Amino acid sequence: MEISNYMREEHRSCDEAFAKAEQAASGGDFEEAFKHFETFMIDTLNHFAKEEEILFPAFEETTGSTEGPTQVMRYEHTQVRNLLEQLKEAIDAKDKDRFFSVADTLMILLQQHNMKEEQMLYAMCDRVMAAQAADLVEKMKER
Repeated sequence: MEISNYMREEHRSCDEAFAKAEQAASGGDFEEAFKHFETFMIDTLNHFAKEEEILFPAFEETTGSTEGPTQVMRYEHTQVRNLLEQLKEAIDAKDKDRFFSVADTLMILLQQHNMKEEQMLYAMCDRVMAAQAADLVEKMKER
């Protein structure tokens, strides 16, 4: 549960920053929207780096599999990165319609992505890497 709990908390923190960005954009305050979006983007990309540089390689080494869930998660991370760029462009242009169009797509993707990680991948990590979970979480906290 140690890995699941840590990573789930990071998801929630990112979700909160995204919600604040949406709220500010809704009111037309793109300066405030950018501030929260920047926090969301930095935290999300840092979360992805923790997974891609620490968690996924440890999982793949332990299970002997580089196919499957980690491959799918990496692909989805690429999709999210592309949407983050589009969202930044919409904020820079102060284009509320474009912002919410991209934000809706991003939110759907992230909800599905996070659900797969939380219900499947992190649970698998907790099971197969229980002995190294504390060390892995510590490495991710240091990243």
